[in-house]
Amino acid sequence: MNTSGDARGALQIAILGTRGMPARYGGFETFAEQLSKRLVSRGHQVTVYGRCSWLSRWGLLDPIDGVIRRQTPTIFHKYLETPIHAVTSFIDVLFRAVDVIILCNGANSPFVPLLMLKGVPRLINVDGIERHRAKWNALGKAWYRLGERCSVWFASEIVSDAEVIAAYYRDTYSIESTVIPYGVHPTPRAPGDVLRMFGLSAKRYLLYVSRLEPENNAFGVIQAYTRLETNMPLVIVGDAPYALEYKEKLLRAANDKVIFTGFQFGEPYQELQSNCYLYIQATEVGGTHPALIESMSYGNCVVVNGTPENIEVVSSCGEIFEKNNFEELSRILARLLSEPERVESLGASAARRVNQQYSWDAVLDRYEKLMRRLVCMRRQ
Repeated sequence: MNTSGDARGALQIAILGTRGMPARYGGFETFAEQLSKRLVSRGHQVTVYGRCSWLSRWGLLDPIDGVIRRQTPTIFHKYLETPIHAVTSFIDVLFRAVDVIILCNGANSPFVPLLMLKGVPRLINVDGIERHRAKWNALGKAWYRLGERCSVWFASEIVSDAEVIAAYYRDTYSIESTVIPYGVHPTPRAPGDVLRMFGLSAKRYLLYVSRLEPENNAFGVIQAYTRLETNMPLVIVGDAPYALEYKEKLLRAANDKVIFTGFQFGEPYQELQSNCYLYIQATEVGGTHPALIESMSYGNCVVVNGTPENIEVVSSCGEIFEKNNFEELSRILARLLSEPERVESLGASAARRVNQQYSWDAVLDRYEKLMRRLVCMRRQ
């Protein structure tokens, strides 16, 4: 392994700001896992940082597919988990050999001056406009606003996952960012144990995937669904560790044809994506949503909330309802339930679009090129 920081050879890369590997939470965890494994396949050394409690094992964990894993402690609390882990992981990485750092989530950015002590390039993937999420109180929103500003001040390069997010940073902070979307990695799976466990049949259920938080609008989707006259179940995949009251609200709104599966990852998730009739994306905050492009890559017809970010991804290859108009969503679903040919046609268009625009090979090439450029600039 070349440890000299030579941008023409292998790089030593640290990915910080996620809950770690394997991916068991959200989009950034999937991003870290998929990117790190592919970087390792190209000969780079990659360390992905994760989180643990103060009483758990700190430091090295067993590697996964050649990816080095380290975990540092935090307090698992809605408002404290991310910033405390930022501090502990940033201090830890100061004592590791690393050529370049990829930091996920602008909420970590107020602590980036710690990373600057390392003197290596820092790519910050800022995600969406997180302060717009309904789950945050005034202090949480202010922290995310500070995170945006600190990303602008302290990043060697800001990475946006959508043109809409790049435009926001350009208009708000007069800064250009590099646009690199998430990638897709479809693994089609035939109907099997997962569908049987939940009493499902292939192409006979509607699918929704997201963390169960207010701005992801599971409540609106359930309301739209319960207006329908259909025997197709609505399958809700996801959970949220700090949203017990909201989850109780969802359970009260649901009828007996709404199936809550909790978090699903790996093969169970792939089986659910492979066999749905159509997919609903109702999020209103964030950039490119991994579950959306993943569902499109499986050839699913997608019905999306009409935010600029979702429209950018779907283009003309799906159905779009007016932002947060769940009565319109209900009408679209009713129509598509009676139009299987259109559902199939839109699914084929969606697969062609994302497999051309969002391939992991293209995403990997762009990250690798950006990191090499930044390392070269540092060495000059």
